[in-house]
Amino acid sequence: MATAKDTAKDAAKNPIQVIERMIRLLDLLAEHPEPLGLKQIAQSTGLHPSTAHRILAAMTADRFVDRIEPGSYRLGMRLLELGNMVKSRISVRELALPIMRELHTLTGETVNLSVRQDDEIVYVERTSSGRSAMRVVHAIGTRAPLHVTASGKLFLLEDGVSRLREYARRTGLGAHTRNSIATLQLLERELDKTQRQGYAVDNEEVEIGVRCVAAAIRDDNGNLIGGLSLSTPADRMKPQWAALVKEYAEKVSRALGHR
Repeated sequence: MATAKDTAKDAAKNPIQVIERMIRLLDLLAEHPEPLGLKQIAQSTGLHPSTAHRILAAMTADRFVDRIEPGSYRLGMRLLELGNMVKSRISVRELALPIMRELHTLTGETVNLSVRQDDEIVYVERTSSGRSAMRVVHAIGTRAPLHVTASGKLFLLEDGVSRLREYARRTGLGAHTRNSIATLQLLERELDKTQRQGYAVDNEEVEIGVRCVAAAIRDDNGNLIGGLSLSTPADRMKPQWAALVKEYAEKVSRALGHR
């Protein structure tokens, strides 16, 4: 049986080629939940069977690939171990920040990353040029109730009807401005609209003169873990920016492994 040492010898001769072939094999196995036979693997990757067998044997020895039976292979458990290690070290803020900066460059407006904590939204990252006269309501670490914020409405929509009504009873849906939604009936209508359009809005509900649009950030399991939002003075908000916020929120989600 070939070992990692055998592959290392090949790598010394042509390291890039060996790595490319390993990646080609892993990508093929990733496309198929069922084990694949050596003949099919060789045909699909364009590798000679002996070459495919040698590399697969080396990866099997290191648990990157599992050999189910002679000549039959699937992805190995070590990939899961490494994947979980990577996942545990991923920072949403680190992944989101470059994407937030891109959105800020396109719009020139404040971009926020927020997460849920109990009945509130917490702003954990922000990009801003300082041109806005907005107060500190969107500063990092600031909190606001879910029902008056664009990102918060995304979480309330995710909760479903029963938990939404519990939230309304628990909080009383207190108003922050004359535009705040302060009744369950109006909030349910707002969330229906949010679901249809795929983004949420804050129409001067936290602060008069400030509007916001937010879209969902989801992890590799599809869980809603945050909101990406664009905050602007009310007279500067453009309708077309909603689609842009959705697009960039999806970029963050993809960076987190969401498909």
